Amino acid sequence: MPSSPSPAVTRRRVLASGAGVAGACLLAACTEQRPTPQGESGALGSLEPGTRVVALAEVPVGGAVAASLDGHDVLVTQPAVGEVHLFSAICTHAGCTVQPGAGELDCPCHGSRFALADAAVLGGPASEPLPEVPVEVRGADVVLA
Repeated sequence: MPSSPSPAVTRRRVLASGAGVAGACLLAACTEQRPTPQGESGALGSLEPGTRVVALAEVPVGGAVAASLDGHDVLVTQPAVGEVHLFSAICTHAGCTVQPGAGELDCPCHGSRFALADAAVLGGPASEPLPEVPVEVRGADVVLA
């Protein structure tokens, strides 16, 4: 009895297989799990209240300034005169470092945007706000509360 012919290896099959492998790799890269940024605000919780973050004069009204606090990237915002907030600068989507933008906070990796007053998501792909750390103004400085 003659054996059935084996399927021919065609250029189309090779290309289709390669595209499937490439797609799977791309999907895996996009869904890579990173440490949750919630740990960022928790790590800052180990710092003493009263720790200076930045001078209030460095934080533009209606804007933000990036800072580093004990090795942690943070953003200090001042949506209105005298109203200051401190947020982790680690994007809740994929762990990239969020930067001050024009009247908002912007993630350069995937385009997420966050509000100055509460770090609420203005545009995804992030679905969670940036974690906030309590601060207050003491004299001319923004300090941990």
